[in-house]
Amino acid sequence: MAKVLVVEDDLEMAGIIDDWLTHENYTVEILHSGLEAEYFLQTYKCDAVVLDWDLPDKNGVDVCRDYRKKGGKTPILILTGRSHIDEKTEGLDSGAEDYLTKPFELKEFSARIRALLRRSPQLSDNELRVGNIVLSPQEHTVMQGSKEIKLFPKEFSLLEFLMRNSKEIFDSPALLDHVWTAEAGVGPETVRQSIHRLRQQLDIAGEPSIIENVRGVGYRIRPS
Repeated sequence: MAKVLVVEDDLEMAGIIDDWLTHENYTVEILHSGLEAEYFLQTYKCDAVVLDWDLPDKNGVDVCRDYRKKGGKTPILILTGRSHIDEKTEGLDSGAEDYLTKPFELKEFSARIRALLRRSPQLSDNELRVGNIVLSPQEHTVMQGSKEIKLFPKEFSLLEFLMRNSKEIFDSPALLDHVWTAEAGVGPETVRQSIHRLRQQLDIAGEPSIIENVRGVGYRIRPS
């Protein structure tokens, strides 16, 4: 599933959002300040950003505006307790795609996140197919023919990412940036172990592995 960066200085609110999005099978990165968010957006990859307006050291609107000036394309949802129309306009004019006023219902929040992700065609909820493997992001299932394959959440996310980007090759650092969180304490060995477990689950004896290791370059889904 998609990777969502949440920048919220209210620890209780950040925890609620983290739990909710994780339950919905997103990979979630939590930060608490504007400068942390700026560094993350310059260094790592994510698919959507939830950005609180009132942050310590640099407010979310300025973070969004500067990110857009530097060419950043990731869709952004601004969160704030401000509800005046001029403030909403300022938030959207900074380059954010959406604006949600606190307090909000978590189900509406989820719908806003899904709307952000639909702006990117590669992150739609359509089924992904490679050979006889069918992955459904919406149902969070992987089928191999008529057999359902049970995967751990990170293995599912890794397989989904590779299937969505089946024409590209990714080295371990790139996969770590896209699939794992920055503070997860993981490294290249984590990627190798996850690839190994996926191969154990998905490969068919006597046939080439579904995940190809391009020597010296990285990993990709083997073309059908």
